[in-house]
Parts: sequence; C-alpha cells; structure tokens
Amino acid sequence: MAVPKRRTSKTRKNKRRASAYTLNRSNYVECPNCHEPKLPHRVCPNCGEYKGEARIDVE
Repeated sequence: MAVPKRRTSKTRKNKRRASAYTLNRSNYVECPNCHEPKLPHRVCPNCGEYKGEARIDVE
C-alpha cells in the first residue's frame, strides 16, 4: 500500500483545500425589452418584464 514518505505541510494542505472555496462570478444578460443588464431567468428590475410579458409594475 502507498504511504507518504514525508508529512504534508500545513501550507500545502491548506492550499489544496482553499482551491474549492472560490466564488463564481454572476453572469448578466441583456434585457430584450430595455437593454439593461439583468440576471438570467429573473424578472428585469428596470422594466419588470420576463419572457416578453409584464410581470411586475415598475414606477
């Protein structure tokens, strides 16, 4: 059975663990109605439309 010859240092161990904790960037899409950036699959906060229909009243 394979056994490590040397102990893994704290720095090396923590570097390996920290690689999984990265944040994902939010990707924005352009609203087809008002051309403002919005999150995908969400109602546009600027005009209130989703899939060509007015969902919320925006003043």
